[in-house]
Amino acid sequence: MGKAAVVPVVLAALAAAALAAPPAPPRAVVEVEEDVYRYEPANNGAGPMWCNGSTCIVRVGEDVYASGLETLKDFRPLNNCRWLLLHRKAHGWRTVRADQTGRTREPCPMAALPGGRVLLSVNPTLAKDPKAYGGPARPGVLQFEAKRPDTPPKAIRPVWRGEPAFSEHSYRSFAADAEAGEMILFQNIGYAHAEWAFFDREGNWSAAGQLKWPWGAEYDKPQPIRICYPTVALKDRAVHFCGVSDIVEPYGKWRQYKQKLTGRKWDYDFRRLFYALCPDIRTGRFSKWLEVASRDKTCGWIMPMDLWAGPDGAAHVLWTERAIDTRLRKEFFPGEKQRHALGYAVIRGGKVALRKTLAVAGEGLPGPVPRFGRFHVTPAGRLTVFHYVDGTDADGRRVSENRLIAVGPDGSVGRPVRVAMKHPMSRFFTATGRAGCRPSELLDLYGTRAGASRTLSYARIRIQ
Repeated sequence: MGKAAVVPVVLAALAAAALAAPPAPPRAVVEVEEDVYRYEPANNGAGPMWCNGSTCIVRVGEDVYASGLETLKDFRPLNNCRWLLLHRKAHGWRTVRADQTGRTREPCPMAALPGGRVLLSVNPTLAKDPKAYGGPARPGVLQFEAKRPDTPPKAIRPVWRGEPAFSEHSYRSFAADAEAGEMILFQNIGYAHAEWAFFDREGNWSAAGQLKWPWGAEYDKPQPIRICYPTVALKDRAVHFCGVSDIVEPYGKWRQYKQKLTGRKWDYDFRRLFYALCPDIRTGRFSKWLEVASRDKTCGWIMPMDLWAGPDGAAHVLWTERAIDTRLRKEFFPGEKQRHALGYAVIRGGKVALRKTLAVAGEGLPGPVPRFGRFHVTPAGRLTVFHYVDGTDADGRRVSENRLIAVGPDGSVGRPVRVAMKHPMSRFFTATGRAGCRPSELLDLYGTRAGASRTLSYARIRIQ
């Protein structure tokens, strides 16, 4: 091969190497860390962070809004809470509205739409008896004006197909498309399916239907696999839905063993991560369920963290997982090692096109354990993962910190960068694009600090 032929080959190899190079680490500047409000536990099975897949914080221009949950001492669970609307300006946080008439169980997810519309998904109980344990509920959406959030909101009642039997256990998901000015609400009905209602740019609830759960034919008793805590994205009327299995332990031998340990006849699985796509929600036709990840064979654990619908239509999925339930290891899988991981996948064309582990720790793998994470996308389309780790490092030193990882367009992953927070946040919502928030260099966090209890906190970080 002559010199003239060698040069293009070398240049091509250099170009390929450059494409495969990990992205440069981002720079994170912490601008604000502050407490928002304190709460009392409601002891009703939920809490301020319970709507894991949606968000309770949105940014509208320079202002930030969050929803809170206040426990009502004069009412018994389950519907013994009311929602709060909190607003942050330059001077800090204040409560601008509180529910004066309704009671609920779960926190209220938020969204934002063009025109300064701040939206709150609510699910007030219809039960009048303050001693009632549960009962029917009526889902709704409240629309506040960003410029005047303390004025009474406009009530927008979703239009469903038929008359679904909603209750205080909503497991609901709320998502919005800022560019289109549209939103969608999902709400579970028992163990069979989720009801959904779509609000279009003309201001109409123009489509509604049911999303039926995947079928668990391999279980001891075949059954629907209820999906909970989903991350949902609405973009150009395509709906991406990714959640985790949430059913009573489906394998008899494990269920009986757990009952001996706990004394309870029930124990929920949280082990299989499923994804479905509806290319145009007006048709109501969702794809077949795709199993993205599973820890079902070793009685592990999975929890969805986030989802980003990329500009090419691909779905980027983030989750945390644990390999095994160590209580069962000696009896059922003695050779398995424990692993804790932060997983990432890209779904394209109905298949998992890319799967990577962004962080991992466990037996034989020293280092802090990845616990929680969220995507953050900048205006330039740069994808990063903000997450929390704790435990000990390879030298045995105690670690409790937030880290930031850049993910390249080709799926390459940069080295993690420690974010210098005085008070690391262990669980958090973000002002996400899935809730209609515009891409920003500012990462707004709302959640709980490591080691703190009964306090919701806020942090603002500039990603550069």
